[in-house]
Amino acid sequence: MHRIISLLIVSAPLAAQSVQYRSPAGIEYRSLPDTGAIVRAESQLAADVRNPALYLALGLAQAARMQYREAVATFTRGLELAPDHVLLLRWRGHRNLSLRQMDRARVDLERGRELDGTCYGCLYHLAIVRFAAGEFDGAAELFRRALPLAPNEGEHAGAIDWLWMSLARAGRMAEARAVLDQHAASVTAQNAYARRIQLYLGGITPEQVVTVADTGGIDVSTLGYGLGNWYLVRGDSTRAREWFTRATRTDGWPAFGFIVAEAELRRWPN
Repeated sequence: MHRIISLLIVSAPLAAQSVQYRSPAGIEYRSLPDTGAIVRAESQLAADVRNPALYLALGLAQAARMQYREAVATFTRGLELAPDHVLLLRWRGHRNLSLRQMDRARVDLERGRELDGTCYGCLYHLAIVRFAAGEFDGAAELFRRALPLAPNEGEHAGAIDWLWMSLARAGRMAEARAVLDQHAASVTAQNAYARRIQLYLGGITPEQVVTVADTGGIDVSTLGYGLGNWYLVRGDSTRAREWFTRATRTDGWPAFGFIVAEAELRRWPN
């Protein structure tokens, strides 16, 4: 009897962690169990099922626990009530991007941008979709539009970083350098994007980008992809491939660096 109870206790958390993504290597990545926010959001929605804002709140609570498939379903229910709700489109597009559903993400984010051309989240995440598809000029256009709309210093650094990478990959190095000259001094964030920008500026060496202190999967994937892209732009495809591979060998599977590194490796000649 004690063994049965123990098995139930051990297996319950795993059962609550649904499979969200299987990598090309067959690795399964799972969601995290609820810590209370999802139950509370579900209760609020149950009391007012015609309120699109409550579908948004529940979906965000689910996404915060990496329950992206569940969040997409919730956002979809909200959009059935309010088809032109920009934030529901923005977040469903974002989470379809997390799930590698690129075509679906593109449709939602394009629609959101059409409805509100100042929606930073639609512009930024649509630019990531374009970048992952190798549409670097189109990505640069959207990151340039997103940059002045960045809601905080972390997003500001991210928009500068991705704009630089997009221009560099499009072969527009003079414009990429101009972006750094114009905006780098305004970067105050202390995040992975800011460190990548320091690499582009020559403030740190490639060996200083990923350090022994970087143990979180999201950061390692983000830094690793940026370093790989930097090597690729400089013509070192061997090191680029090494870092793209490194970026996909962490538990930071929702990171844009992880997602785009996978796309790079799919396009890589054998």
